[in-house]
Amino acid sequence: MSAKLARREHRTAWLFLTPLVVVMLMVAVWPLGRTFFFSFTDAYLDDPTVYGMVGISNFIEVINDPAWWSAVRNTLTFAVISVAIETLLGLGIALLLNEAIPGRGLLRAAILVPWAIPVVVATKIWEWMLNDQFGVFNRILISLGLIDHGIAWTASSSLIMGVVIFIDVWMTTPFMVLLILAGLQTIPGEMMEAAEVDGIPAWKRFWSITLPLLKPAIGVAVLFRSLDAIRMFDLAYVLAASNQNVMTVSIYARDRLISFQELGVGSAASTWVFLLVALVAIILIGALRLDRSAGE
Repeated sequence: MSAKLARREHRTAWLFLTPLVVVMLMVAVWPLGRTFFFSFTDAYLDDPTVYGMVGISNFIEVINDPAWWSAVRNTLTFAVISVAIETLLGLGIALLLNEAIPGRGLLRAAILVPWAIPVVVATKIWEWMLNDQFGVFNRILISLGLIDHGIAWTASSSLIMGVVIFIDVWMTTPFMVLLILAGLQTIPGEMMEAAEVDGIPAWKRFWSITLPLLKPAIGVAVLFRSLDAIRMFDLAYVLAASNQNVMTVSIYARDRLISFQELGVGSAASTWVFLLVALVAIILIGALRLDRSAGE
């Protein structure tokens, strides 16, 4: 009887899962499979039906292109710096919002505003604010006597990467705050109260109790943000289009596919992006021990 019931539950589970599996095949597996297929062809975007098989030559062409390695360097630089800053700021703000301070509910709602603004809108807002002629940012610096003329923040090759990182930190730190704050909510209050009664200093309570218990939440936040940063496209493209100083691997793949109409090479570049994201995910899961945390 129990075996019959188990089989019935198994069929019911698949009945409910089948629509989800079909949708996943349509929106994820099928496009990914087509991209992988075209990466072995010499197809062009104007007529994808005309193509020949070229093996792995497209993949070799991409990794032999200096522009690709420049994009990889830009992508990793952006990801490492932005995620590190966002993690530190997110941890600090989450610790502050977790305390019983006046207006805590209002602050929690306000901190989510930058994250709620669409990336394109937020990028254009900052582009106007950083304009060297009429941007409010330059006006403030001039009024404070820090500079004597407007700085072209988004046109300078030495400043553009810093601007992209700054805007990304402003927009996505709330995401880190949200995940880390959720982790803080799971820490038993009795444990912290007992440590306080025992006279353990605040810094030691944080280092010995709070931080170890927060590691799974911080690890998940870092993983999500790192993968998002590796495949970043919209922020850099809206701000600087195909500027070599901030070109990411996603922008590189887009240019080969759309600007040059090279469906085969663009698909190979997209496949390399997919493999890079997968590699980073594997490294982070192993380094942060998220697989072990999930099993504990």
